[in-house]
Amino acid sequence: MSAIRSFAAMLAMVLVAAPALAQTMSPPPGTLGTIPSGTTAQPAAPPGAPLPDVDSPRTFLMAARQALSEGRSAEAGVALEQAETRILTRSVLATRRQQPSGQPLVATIADARTALTAADRATALRKINEALRSLDLDEPSE
Repeated sequence: MSAIRSFAAMLAMVLVAAPALAQTMSPPPGTLGTIPSGTTAQPAAPPGAPLPDVDSPRTFLMAARQALSEGRSAEAGVALEQAETRILTRSVLATRRQQPSGQPLVATIADARTALTAADRATALRKINEALRSLDLDEPSE
């Protein structure tokens, strides 16, 4: 019986204190939507400027390279898988859907993933850079 009273008393204190705690957790008036001091806002892209393709193989390869250089191997592996998926997304005849892609870029990314699995960061980085160079050669110059 005393356990129930103790629990009821504790519950009452929490219910009474909750509104006060909520008020102390709120930011000061006038600060919502403002940039904290000491930070700089990124300028908006000029009107008419092309937006970066955030869903491109290049974006994922660069993310993989960054993650790997910072020691985040799991994140690098996911980014490599996403890059490979973007390259493999293609239209093929239904009769050829099980046939693997013969693209050298896919093989290079697969080599990077294999090296990453073997904890060979140097080879993985080299293969990622090779894949990025390959993308540079495939893109038309403006």
